[in-house]
Amino acid sequence: MDKEAIIHQYDFNLAYARELIFDVSDEQMTVIPAIGLENHPAFTLGHLVAGSADLNRDLGGEFSIPEGWDALFVRVGPGDPRLPNLDRDYPSKVELLEELHRQHERVKNHLRLASENELAQPITWRFSTYMPTLGEVVMFMCVNHEAMHLGQLAAWRRAMGFNSALARVKHNSRPYH
Repeated sequence: MDKEAIIHQYDFNLAYARELIFDVSDEQMTVIPAIGLENHPAFTLGHLVAGSADLNRDLGGEFSIPEGWDALFVRVGPGDPRLPNLDRDYPSKVELLEELHRQHERVKNHLRLASENELAQPITWRFSTYMPTLGEVVMFMCVNHEAMHLGQLAAWRRAMGFNSALARVKHNSRPYH
């Protein structure tokens, strides 16, 4: 498994996430512009934070997110029908991006330390038929899972009247604010 290739994709996803919300105000972070776009930017980024924290645990670290974020962002699993809670205050854009960056660094550090034997170990979860090993879960979570949700955020941007953010992604992307 090419761990560094996965890390490069994971870094790209973080850079893209920054660009997707760079010009979005904190007030807009929880706007739902249409049916089907209920996962607003604050929820989407928080969900990616929780997913990375879960992956960090799978890689031998600990699940650690800021206090109170589990009630907002942790889902029971794929297909969880709950929608973002509109009666709650969400963390700011800067807080969400800083925590997503922190989680990415934790996952990358643990992934670099993982042996090929560890990554080849079976893991039981809902999609074990498609991704039966820890390495395949890593690839899914770092690449596919994040890209799926960032695609939702790109659709949200368009519904809100923002331009595409993909063209702005650079090697050294923007800071968190």
